[in-house]
Amino acid sequence: MAIILDHVGYVYEKGTAMETCALKDISLVIPDGQFIGLIGHTGSGKSTLVQLLNGLAQPVSGTIYYNGEDINEPGYNKKKLRSQVGLVFQYPEHQLFEADVFSDVCFGPRNMGLDRKESELRAYTALKQVGLEDEYFYQSPFDLSGGQKRRVAIAGVLAMRPEVLILDEPTAGLDPKGRNEVLDLIASLREATGMTVILVSHSMEDVAKYVERIIVMNGGSVMQDDEPRRVFAHYEELERIGLAAPQVTYIMQELKKRGVPVRTDAITIEEARDEILRALGQQRPHG
Repeated sequence: MAIILDHVGYVYEKGTAMETCALKDISLVIPDGQFIGLIGHTGSGKSTLVQLLNGLAQPVSGTIYYNGEDINEPGYNKKKLRSQVGLVFQYPEHQLFEADVFSDVCFGPRNMGLDRKESELRAYTALKQVGLEDEYFYQSPFDLSGGQKRRVAIAGVLAMRPEVLILDEPTAGLDPKGRNEVLDLIASLREATGMTVILVSHSMEDVAKYVERIIVMNGGSVMQDDEPRRVFAHYEELERIGLAAPQVTYIMQELKKRGVPVRTDAITIEEARDEILRALGQQRPHG
């Protein structure tokens, strides 16, 4: 069932001189199985929003429903919620703490009350899902590369078999190859499991390539909520709040200005290539 946010607000340091409004009157419906990109400049409310979704923070106003239940009702099982709505932090070091990789990935299932055999089976399956080789299972997670640490952090959440996977800047600090590997992995996991994925990212290229819906945050409010093509069509509005569209958007706009009869709504390199070839084919003189 969907996650529903109904007029949700959040304030940091409420009642103090440092009081700051982080989220204002957020109403969203996140259906099962959707791949969502959450974008916005630093301080726009993205990270606060995802922490509310799995109960790490509690709104000061409004209601959040998961599977039809108010997750902030007294007595609601937050531990169970966090196994179903899994959050992978921006810095994997923040959720890696055991002596070796395998123990780290076992932690979530054990914390759910599963026995050792089931926990280890889930950990092994999750590590295989993220493509980590067996040779790393009994190494310290802190001896791994940045990309490997992220795989372990994702595996630790996957081992709990969540229905929703939230990733806060999962490619930060990775080189292009590592970024593509992590995002391809996430896309294939979603395809295989049907889970909902919420990707927080600063990379417009990544968002354009993978997600089917973009939520744009600005100043603690939802500024846009639509399919990628429609969101990036408003690239000038995005620029005004410190964001941008994918590079191909600007290339297509420039070609159009120079008289090449291209559509300007391509948002990936592949789409741009196909559209440019089509337009050049139309322009080619027929003899």
